[in-house]
Amino acid sequence: MSRILLVRHAEAGERKLWKGDDRARPLTEPGRTQALRLAGTLDGQPLDALVTSAYVRCVQTVEPLASRRRLTPELAGWLEEGADPVAALETLLQRGRALACTHGDVVSGILFELADRAVDLGASPRMQKGSTWVLEVDAGRVASARYVPPPP
Repeated sequence: MSRILLVRHAEAGERKLWKGDDRARPLTEPGRTQALRLAGTLDGQPLDALVTSAYVRCVQTVEPLASRRRLTPELAGWLEEGADPVAALETLLQRGRALACTHGDVVSGILFELADRAVDLGASPRMQKGSTWVLEVDAGRVASARYVPPPP
């Protein structure tokens, strides 16, 4: 058994209010607080790797945990907005114990794929910013999934 932590980036403000390249949109002050608290919440989870979209808001979401764990986040194009969620899931299933930080469209696509594979996601799958899906992996497939809301 291994575990994948699928994290949606923390609060980054309104896309329509951001001027400039959306890849550079940073976390808001509440988002930075979420990222710090997320690092505390996930502190006891066994991890071999931190993998993240290269978008600034995703990198900033994992930085506090990376610092605590002395891990260098790996930037992954396959986790960026618009990425193929099925390919992202398959890549994650090969990674072992990893945290992956990505965007709402990728998280929702992975959740749809898990539902298609008959993984129980609960009555109403959620994916708030700063939240985590804990995916228990057995023999290369997701055996169970549990939602962890964003830290307060």
